Amino acid sequence: MSRTYPPVSLIGAPTDVGAGHRGARMGPEALRIAGLGEALVARGVDVVDRGNLDGPRNPWQKPVEGYRHLPEVVTWNRLVMDAVGAELRAGRMPILLGGDHCLGLGSITAVANYCRETGKQLRVLWLDAHADFNTSQVTPSGNIHGMPVSCLCGIGPQELTTLGGPAPAMRAEDIRQIGIRSVDPGEKQLIQQHGLDVYDMRYIDEIGMKRVMEEALEGVDDNTHLHVSFDVDFLDPSIAPGVGTTVPGGPNYREAQLVMEMIADSGRLASLDIVELNPILDKRNRTAKLSVDLVESLFGKSTLMRE
Repeated sequence: MSRTYPPVSLIGAPTDVGAGHRGARMGPEALRIAGLGEALVARGVDVVDRGNLDGPRNPWQKPVEGYRHLPEVVTWNRLVMDAVGAELRAGRMPILLGGDHCLGLGSITAVANYCRETGKQLRVLWLDAHADFNTSQVTPSGNIHGMPVSCLCGIGPQELTTLGGPAPAMRAEDIRQIGIRSVDPGEKQLIQQHGLDVYDMRYIDEIGMKRVMEEALEGVDDNTHLHVSFDVDFLDPSIAPGVGTTVPGGPNYREAQLVMEMIADSGRLASLDIVELNPILDKRNRTAKLSVDLVESLFGKSTLMRE
């Protein structure tokens, strides 16, 4: 079945300011070198590469009052929020090329604001090994790439929770987290307290990825804006070694393809983040090439024509 997609804009955000390892700032170029733009064009998508945003460099300092690099994280996320919002209002699909996952805060804030402006229902699929629902009180590292979901839900420093207006940017019930297998003890309590919808790897093992995706996509309709925030460490490190925070036991190649194909089948994909790709830790750009392969499936690539 052929499907038309809105025009796509690639937005590079080359920073690792929210991470605990250097190198994710080179992720956008690795994805470009792996042929992301060309792969989408080959699928009939109108693609424009907006180049890279230019934000502050990583000062590589210790946490201050529980947060590492908070001013720089705020600046980068404001840049991302403005860039993503501009593409949405222009009728284009933004694809954010990260960069670490703290950038999901700016990206999803822009999407949430756009949904409020247009009366759309927001649904976020957070593909990740980590829940990213930390606060400065429960994480000793202070790395903000472990906090974007909590900040989006209104928990965190005011500079981030009110990035795009009054907090919270979104409700906990707007997000579905898939592939989770690393959660800090204090984070577990927060997740339970706020009722986050988490499909961890045990649940995936028990009922299978097909049923998980059916549940995660339940209720998505013509009035839904579906945003996918794809942290490359969602994948098992045996197939995707190029990330700074590998966690064994993630989805294999075929499970990951099924996730992307079922999202494509929904016909509702409207914005996308690709984050945490770290070429320094990769092998011959293998993880970037796999990411491109999976994004092609998000845009309808399949073995057979399907009704």
